[in-house]
Amino acid sequence: MGKGQGKTLTLNSAFRVGFTGTLGVGLAFGLITALQSVATVIIYIGLALFLALGLEPIVLWLVERKLPRSLSVVLVVLAFLAIVAGAVLLIAPAVISQIQQFIGDLPDIVASLAATGWVADLEQRFTGAVDLDKIFANLGEWASDPKNVVSLGGGVVSIGAGILSFLAGVVIVVILTIYFAVTMPTIKSAMLSIVAASSRPTVESVTEEVTRSIGRYVLGQVSLGIVNGVCSAIFLTIIGAPLPALLAFIAFLASLIPLVGPITGAIIITGSCLMVSPGLGIAVGIYYLVYMQVEAYLLSPRIMKTAVNVPGALVIIAAIAGGTLGGVLGAVVAVPVAASGMIIIRKVVVPAQDKR
Repeated sequence: MGKGQGKTLTLNSAFRVGFTGTLGVGLAFGLITALQSVATVIIYIGLALFLALGLEPIVLWLVERKLPRSLSVVLVVLAFLAIVAGAVLLIAPAVISQIQQFIGDLPDIVASLAATGWVADLEQRFTGAVDLDKIFANLGEWASDPKNVVSLGGGVVSIGAGILSFLAGVVIVVILTIYFAVTMPTIKSAMLSIVAASSRPTVESVTEEVTRSIGRYVLGQVSLGIVNGVCSAIFLTIIGAPLPALLAFIAFLASLIPLVGPITGAIIITGSCLMVSPGLGIAVGIYYLVYMQVEAYLLSPRIMKTAVNVPGALVIIAAIAGGTLGGVLGAVVAVPVAASGMIIIRKVVVPAQDKR
């Protein structure tokens, strides 16, 4: 009888453990599914928060000039709205128009690429192994069919839905950015109120340093991106490069990613110009070699001198890891996140270790 009861208790215990484990797995799976469903919303919130932190140094600068914070926030928000509206009304139509032009010119681009000297040289070197004429003929035939080009974006309906989704995302991010910029002190106070009173001074000090570093980083990186985009647009227009607005926009986006971004953007733009003319591609390549030296030794130290202080190796690792996990946005966010981690280690972990 006693043995039977022992077995029953063992079976009951095993059942409870298995049921609890299955329930935990189910809850974890449900939580992951829910997070995936709201992933876009989380990205919007994170991007808006980073933009608001980027506006915060400007607000504080105005406050130091004896302006009330409320008036400073209003002025900064109005300037932010003007910049966003200007970008949407002036830059977006040119970029969209040049994307349409690129799609229309794609067959001619393929044909001109097939006629370049280096393609003929490759064909001579690999005679019999690779039929480049046939490859380019098939590629030109495929590019000549508008249905194939449109299908790259998932069809007309998907392209239209993507544009509408992008515009809706811009509106949501702008509204959230304004809200975070206005309520930044309230948000900080609410976060500190849930911290134990004994740890509150340390947490407040770390929070202020983290937010200042992130704000200066965002403002500085956007400034570098604007400089690169404007200079690229001027230079590419002067030398007659194809689609200068689109290529300048690529340069701006690439510059938002530190170190690896400008190099990647320069390679993409130079490669695009090489497809049109070797001389044009060489000129663009030389320009970006000079510009990256100017940015590294003149612009970046002046603009980013009060921003995050992160070793170059860690910047590259963080940018690659962030890009792998979250695309372009992940690469942009990864560096200030790494800087925040270093601040926390320096302000919290190291002092705690020193006390032992």
